[in-house]
Formats: sequence, C-alpha cells, structure tokens
Amino acid sequence: MSFLIICTVAGLAAVMTFFSGFGLGTLLLPAFALFFTIEKAVALTAIVHFLNGIFKLVLVRQHVNYAIVLRFGLPAALGALAGAWLLLRMAESGALIHYSLFGRSIEVAPAKVIIGILLLVFACAEFLPAFRKITFAPRHQIPGGLLCGFFGGLAGLQGALRSAFLVKAGLDKAGYVATGAAVAFLIDLSRLSIYAQLIVTHHAEFDYALLAAAVCAALAGSVLGNRYLHKATLPGIQKLVAVLLFVIALSLITGLL
Repeated sequence: MSFLIICTVAGLAAVMTFFSGFGLGTLLLPAFALFFTIEKAVALTAIVHFLNGIFKLVLVRQHVNYAIVLRFGLPAALGALAGAWLLLRMAESGALIHYSLFGRSIEVAPAKVIIGILLLVFACAEFLPAFRKITFAPRHQIPGGLLCGFFGGLAGLQGALRSAFLVKAGLDKAGYVATGAAVAFLIDLSRLSIYAQLIVTHHAEFDYALLAAAVCAALAGSVLGNRYLHKATLPGIQKLVAVLLFVIALSLITGLL
C-alpha cells in the first residue's frame, strides 16, 4: 500500500509541477507522513524533490535566468538553512499535547502542528481564487526568497510561494519553469545539508526501496510533463488534492497521523 500511494502521488505531482511550478513537495509530504514520522517524511520528500529537481533542471537548463536565480535563489538557500534547523530543533522537543482516543495514547508534536497549519493554508488557498492570483513585484524577490526558502526548509512547502514571486519576474513559460527549477535546486541542496543529521541518525529506519521507487515515479512524471503538458490544467485534480491536504493537515494537528 505504501508503494502504491507514494509512487502514484510522486508521479502525478511531478506532472502537475511541470506546468504549475509547484506541487511535488506539497503533495508528497503528506503521502510520506502516512507511513513515517513528520520529520522523516520531510527529509524523504526533500530527497525525492532534490533528485527530481536535478533531472528537471537538466531538461530545461538552457532557459534559466541566472540573474533572478542569484537575486531570489541565494536568499532562498539561506532561508532554507534556518527553516531546516528549526525543524530539527522541534523534532528534539517534547510533545505539546497528550490525550487518549478510543484507548489509544496520542501525542501532538510541535513539528506536526506547524506543518499541519501550513498544509491547511495551502489547502484553503485552492478554494480561494483570489489567493491563487496573489503575486509579488520583482523588488520583493530578496525578502521573498528568504521567506520561500524558510518554509521550504521547515516543511518542504516552498513551491507555491516561489511561483508567486517568479510569475511577475518577466519570464516566458520556459524561463519560468527553468528558473523555478534552479531556485528549487538551491533550496533542496541547502536544506539537505541540515537534514543530513536526521538522515544519518535514522538511516536504518528508511525504506530505500520505497524511496527509489518514489524517485523513479517522479522522474517519469517529469518526462511526461515536459513532453505533453506544458499548457495543461487539472482543476478537478487540484480540488481533490486540496480536500486530501485538508484532511491530512487536521490529522497532523490532532496527532492522528
């Protein structure tokens, strides 16, 4: 079941990511969270996102706008360091709430609450067209990069913010996709340098066959997205995803996951 759910989500999310600019990390994190603790889920998502990002960047590298990568991507990499550091500190802290439900002892960890709240925001945004239309002027790219990277490091949820800041950067479609991929690569590289501590500590608990399958599914999705779906939109799937994110977010906040 874990292979079916995670690989399906990885493949479909990678397809969606190619034309929306975000989605892989946002969707894959809850899938991993069904089977791993939230800190491990963030780390595993980062690995898949990083490897898929390298592949995606190779496909579109000739369209990267390096001036924007420097102005937006470097601050994002710094912000990712801070976010990833905070995630590890929260992972070391005790539970916020303890309670029992149907004879089951449940603990609500700080990381689950924070990431659950962020997922709720992303889920609610899918139902609010005005929220999805929010964009930021180019002059906000440096602070925007810091903010985007911070949330990427903390929860792996940086794609939607990255898109909001890049959509008004004067890029064509190819440049938007390629520059977003370059920025995502910097964020992933930065946060993985911090997550390395978590990965080394818990490496024996990771399912590497599942991780490899998720990477392959994401790569296949990127190939499909690059070949066929540059102009596609999947509003029905996006609404369904928003509902699932909402349910998973509440499950994280209440400790059921």
